[in-house]
Order: sequence, then structure tokens, then C-alpha cells
Amino acid sequence: MRIGAIFPQTEIGNDPGGVRDYAQAVEAMGFTHILAFDHVIGADLTNRPDWRGPYSLDSGFHEPFVLFGYLAGVTETIELTTGIIILPQRQTVLAAKQAAALDVLSGGRLRLGIGLGWNEIEFEALNEEFSNRGSRAEEQIELMRALWTEKSVDFKGKWHTVSEAGLNPMPVQQPIPVWMGGGASERILRRIARLADGWMPQLTPDEKGREALETFRGYLREYGRDPEQFGIDGWVRVASGAVDDAAALVEAWRGLGATHVSVNTMGQGLSGAAAHIERLEEFRAAVPA
Repeated sequence: MRIGAIFPQTEIGNDPGGVRDYAQAVEAMGFTHILAFDHVIGADLTNRPDWRGPYSLDSGFHEPFVLFGYLAGVTETIELTTGIIILPQRQTVLAAKQAAALDVLSGGRLRLGIGLGWNEIEFEALNEEFSNRGSRAEEQIELMRALWTEKSVDFKGKWHTVSEAGLNPMPVQQPIPVWMGGGASERILRRIARLADGWMPQLTPDEKGREALETFRGYLREYGRDPEQFGIDGWVRVASGAVDDAAALVEAWRGLGATHVSVNTMGQGLSGAAAHIERLEEFRAAVPA
């Protein structure tokens, strides 16, 4: 099982040196991947007293493709994972181009996690439709895979037309692995089972999580896919004074057959790269590479 670190988007700050130091420290500690969240624009809450979203105008987010382009140049082997890119609020061909460029410049180190998003404000600002984002994302994945594997693409879908054109350079990985995030409703699980190369579940590795994974693996078999060849990336929070609890959760994910685990140090009052590096060092003392 591969163990990576979740990039502390909202807490690392804007110093490029801190971002570099964090990535290099994570790689040196033997983590296998860095996973970054995605939000393009934040809501001003001045006139939104009923806002329930987890992020706002005050939440800092480095754009993942740009961030990983930078990290590709200051790291050597660590995988760069989006967890997740909100694909249906982005232009499909441009996103495919950005992903291909990143895969080339990193030497084939991109794992592209995508999701549907929840924030209508972002979709409005990016001039994309919110209500049909699920069905559009399905077509987006189909088109991106074609662009990553075919020199010339002739594609006519419901929302996309590409007339005998292609990307250059094409990615090292053909195609780039596409993982999907999401909850455990039947509709979401069936979409992931049909389309994705891996799932980033929003689950706890307990009995309820085991049941959800068993249901999901049943859908994989329905679609003629081998659950043993399908990736699962569970997330674990690493809190101060509770590193042993995090280590136990890692082992619980291992017991559920997860292929990856990503550890999260955010949401605990840490600020800046050094504080997050220190917390990861505590985790590594309990869970060696």
C-alpha cells in the first residue's frame, strides 16, 4: 500500500520556498505521493449569512496544475495527485492539455483525480453549467482519454466537438490514470465503477466503510472489471497526540484492501510548511516508509 501526504492547501501560505521545502521533505520522508485539493475562486461571505461550504474567499488555494508544474521541477520521484480537480467547471481540451504537459514535465508522475464539485459560485464564475455536471464529466473523461492516446481525434459528443485534431506533446502515460472522488450513493459508485481507474472514497475504514467497499466491488464485477486491479485511496487525519490512532486507521485501510492512503495534517491550527512537516515526521516515526 502506498502512503502519501495531502498538501496543506489552506494553511501552507504563499511563500514558494515553503511550498518547495514541504514537497522535498515529503519526498525525503518516503511518502509516495502528494495529493492537492482544487478550488478556483472563493465566495465572499459578507452577504451570505447562510453559507455552509467549507471554503470561502479567505481560504487560500494554489492551482493544482500550476502547483504541480512547480513541484515537478523541485522533486524527483514522488507522484503528483489531484484530489480532486473539479473537472466539469473546466474546459475539457484545455484540462487534457494541462494534464499532458504536466505528465511530460514530471516524467509520467501524474495521477489525475477528478470530481464533480459542490460550489455553484465557482461554476457561475467559470461560465459552466452546474446542473448537468455529472453527465458532462462522463463525456469529458472519454474525450480526454482519446486526446491522450490518439494522435488525431475526431470526436462528436453532446457537449464537445473535436474535428481531426490532437495534442502535442502527448503524455508519458497513455492514458493518464483517472481517479474519481465521491460519496457512497449508488449513482456515484456506479459512475466511478464504470469510468474510473481508482476511487478516493469519503469513508471511515470501519464496518460501514467495509460494507460500502463491498457494494462498490460488486458494481465493478457487474461492469466486467477486476476489483483487484482497481485503486482505492483512503484518507487519514493525523492529529497532535494521536499519531497512534492515525497509524491504526492506516492499518484499517490496509485491511480493507486499499492500494493507497493519503494522510491529512490540515484543520488542526497548523500554519506554514514547517509545522506540517513536523507533524508528518511524527507520523513517520509511527509508520515508517
